[in-house]
Amino acid sequence: MKAAVYWGPKRLEVQDIPDPQCGPDEVIVRVEACSVCGTDIRIYNHGQNNVRPPQVIGHEIAGTIAECGSNVRGYSRGQRVTVATPVGCGQCRYCRREMPNLCKDFKALGYHFPGGYAQYMPIPAAAVQQGSILLLPDSVTFEQAALVEPLSCVINGQEYVRIEKADSVAIFGAGAIGCMHAVLARAQGAGQIFLIGVSRERLDLARRFPIDAYWSILDGDPVARVLEATEGYGADVAICCCSDPEANRQALQVAAKRGRVSFFAGLPKSRPTIEFDCNRLHYAEISLFGAFASNLRQYREALAAIASGRVNPSPFITDRFPLEGLEQAIRQSETRKGLKMLSLPQL
Repeated sequence: MKAAVYWGPKRLEVQDIPDPQCGPDEVIVRVEACSVCGTDIRIYNHGQNNVRPPQVIGHEIAGTIAECGSNVRGYSRGQRVTVATPVGCGQCRYCRREMPNLCKDFKALGYHFPGGYAQYMPIPAAAVQQGSILLLPDSVTFEQAALVEPLSCVINGQEYVRIEKADSVAIFGAGAIGCMHAVLARAQGAGQIFLIGVSRERLDLARRFPIDAYWSILDGDPVARVLEATEGYGADVAICCCSDPEANRQALQVAAKRGRVSFFAGLPKSRPTIEFDCNRLHYAEISLFGAFASNLRQYREALAAIASGRVNPSPFITDRFPLEGLEQAIRQSETRKGLKMLSLPQL
């Protein structure tokens, strides 16, 4: 089969490799679509401790079951599926609560196990046993299903901040994830939604979504803009979904009294800390949350939201590439040209 094999930072080669062999407790998926994640970009540029080259990365996956092991029950060849990324130990307190993303021995497809930038992908026994393979309704296309994973992460982040009717929401980061946060916030009943980014080109793309204001930091202080738009109160919810320490600080600065702040994106290892006024959190009763990946329940909720039409993922998809164009897709995404890039391995 063809696969885009990661050999280390800035080394991604499309080559022929052996087809995966299906063990008795495993499933093989024919990959129809795998979307490019910001984490894939970081792996490509800098590597990642959990990715040991040579490896096939990619974890936002949709496809068709090509083969089931002899011991596998509940799945059959030809079923259309998406697959949850986290693979837990199955024994710790978090796995018992169906939260493998917080497992003490966390592993993931596209990191520890081969991922979706290939024509076929093996699903390990632990993932099969944990119910990580989700069947797609007929109404959901492969391209739409490739966005179940990022939407499930957005659902995870918004569970913590509890967006309520008429809340004002400030979102830092105008990529696909920031736009997903905006769409989901509107579906939750948010009042004002402000999208703050750098690239004016991406902000223009974001105008296809129900957002009240689109601001580039190149055009002025976003904190002052949010305060002005909220009559000095600040945002009820602030979500930072870009890996920028300054954006994290600004998210805390724009929060209203009793506001909720989500640090949705991680920071670079070279700059993992920020300074902020702890007294403001104390006296203004601001709540600060982290969010990492998602759990199986949230995958199912994301798939249901797409199937019902509550969230339409198609407008997020701006470009499609064969495996041979994966490096171009990564470069285009990191230079903020477009929103979601899809790799289509069968092209």
